[in-house]
Amino acid sequence: MNKLHLETNHSQLEVLPERGGIVLSWRVQDQEIFYLDKERLANPELSVRGGIPILFPICGNLADNTYTHNGKQYTLKQHGFARDLPWDVVNQENTSLTVVLNSNDQTQAVYPFDFKVAFTYQLQDNTLEIRQHYTNLSSEPMPFSAGFHPYFSVLDKTQLEFEIPSGEYQDKPTQAIHPFNGNFDFNQDEIDVTFKQLNATSATVTDNSRRLKLTLDYDETFSTLVFWTVKGKEFYCLEPWSAGRNALNTGENLTVLQPGSDLLTTIRLSANFF
Repeated sequence: MNKLHLETNHSQLEVLPERGGIVLSWRVQDQEIFYLDKERLANPELSVRGGIPILFPICGNLADNTYTHNGKQYTLKQHGFARDLPWDVVNQENTSLTVVLNSNDQTQAVYPFDFKVAFTYQLQDNTLEIRQHYTNLSSEPMPFSAGFHPYFSVLDKTQLEFEIPSGEYQDKPTQAIHPFNGNFDFNQDEIDVTFKQLNATSATVTDNSRRLKLTLDYDETFSTLVFWTVKGKEFYCLEPWSAGRNALNTGENLTVLQPGSDLLTTIRLSANFF
């Protein structure tokens, strides 16, 4: 596997273009920020659990994993295909790297659009910025959602404090809406919740056991934050999505790019030890 490396005085980034253009590792002040399941990474048949998987052209799952376009039904698996395909490296410098995914016969079999998606990973001190450039090369409007699925490393989840800009979340298993007061019950086997009513473009998680404050900044493109964790696993995920599950069918918060047009958007992660 051809891992590419970026480096500043305080941090190092590791990217694996051939496995979905994924960020595998980010070390800040010699501390690893992300969780990585190395067994899944070694198996090309499995999606990577760890680092920052890329979600495109959908986030989450579709109802019955299907959608209809121009009278034809298509099947798209959860989170789309971008995280499982090889990306091309088009530019690499000491602190930045640009990778590109172009549509091809394989993508068009499940998503009948011509597109180009380019991501630039930029390191600066204790900050990782991901600039995204989505281009519709089709002759018709292109609907999609996009996002990220970062796996943050954690040893003691009870030491986490959350500042998420929403007063409520929707629980995936029950679809029930619950008020959010900044805490989760980590005795549950799994937590999978969606924050849709965001009132700011920043969220923070403070891990008191690691003395680490993580800040996730995102722009107006991202309408949704998802929190997911599994009991007994040393990770939690705080995921910025441009639209929620099944948006390709419901249209809710769906991005639709006109022919020849593009979308530029950015997320930023900052890691501060205290």
